[in-house]
Amino acid sequence: MVTMRAARLNITDRSLRVTDVPKPIPGRGQVLVRVRAAGICPSDAHLMDGTLTPLHLKGDTVTLGHEVAGVVEELGPDVVGARVGDRVTLQSGEQDRQGRVLTRGVDYDGGWAEYVLAGEDTLVPIPDDLSFDQAAIIPDAVSTPWAAITATADVRPAEAVCVWGLGGLGAHAIQLLRMVGAAPIIATDPDERARARALELGADQALDPTSSGFLTRVGQLTHGRGLDVAFDFTGVRAVREQAVRLLSEHGRLILVGSTGRPLDVENGARFGYLRQRILGHHGSEPEHVVQLVDLIGSGRLDLSRSISDTFSLEQVPEAVERLGGRSGTSVRLVLQP
Repeated sequence: MVTMRAARLNITDRSLRVTDVPKPIPGRGQVLVRVRAAGICPSDAHLMDGTLTPLHLKGDTVTLGHEVAGVVEELGPDVVGARVGDRVTLQSGEQDRQGRVLTRGVDYDGGWAEYVLAGEDTLVPIPDDLSFDQAAIIPDAVSTPWAAITATADVRPAEAVCVWGLGGLGAHAIQLLRMVGAAPIIATDPDERARARALELGADQALDPTSSGFLTRVGQLTHGRGLDVAFDFTGVRAVREQAVRLLSEHGRLILVGSTGRPLDVENGARFGYLRQRILGHHGSEPEHVVQLVDLIGSGRLDLSRSISDTFSLEQVPEAVERLGGRSGTSVRLVLQP
């Protein structure tokens, strides 16, 4: 039996081990991808700490990793649109025969391994000059804020926006908001390093949301009108309550950060009178990943500053520990199996 190395999470006791497992064989409509890069996402940490639990996993162990890029190594039966040697990034999930959306690295084995299986329809070709590290993080770290901005929030040019939380999703949101013409773009995070990075990525102002003059300053920057769109990438209840207070007439709050805590609207009468909205958002659709690859290929989007550090597969414990530090210190950490 041919084996490979993989980082496996036991859902029962939440233990993570890098171990030898059988090298997978592609079935009908599948390809085997040699993993060249795999992103490390906060949701992976949530799986490890028990905040998240797979809904459709068969068994009690899974190879983590839903942000994956690599090279097609082997084709299964009936694969017609892929070739050995193709450089690809992978959609972070797929539908099963019952129409359920399954997430790679959650409901079935992902890319924290030397090889990963992928359905042919989840392959997204990438250009030769796009690094695997950058390509790997497009599904989720970039496509989630892109979908939140363009689909859920439907941000229009010259709309005033504010982004709470400047980790991997929030930092990319700053770049993407500038690309669609939002103005002003206000970035908020208690971490000074995260704020400095946001300015480098295109924010017009970067503020500390815990400062005493924060609400006043946002009012000044929006000429007293308030925010057309507020993005919460933190999942922190206090952030969401603060964001609601700053919404303009017809303003919308987009909830991207994960939390199990309730959200209270302090002044329901004002919220209703101004016809404001609170919209939930999760993930992205396949077309968003394709759009982003095209935007990178045409020179509209640069992810060269997005990879904060890289680790080998055997360094998974060190990488996870690094992820547990302050979110403002990193955009994305990447494994190179």
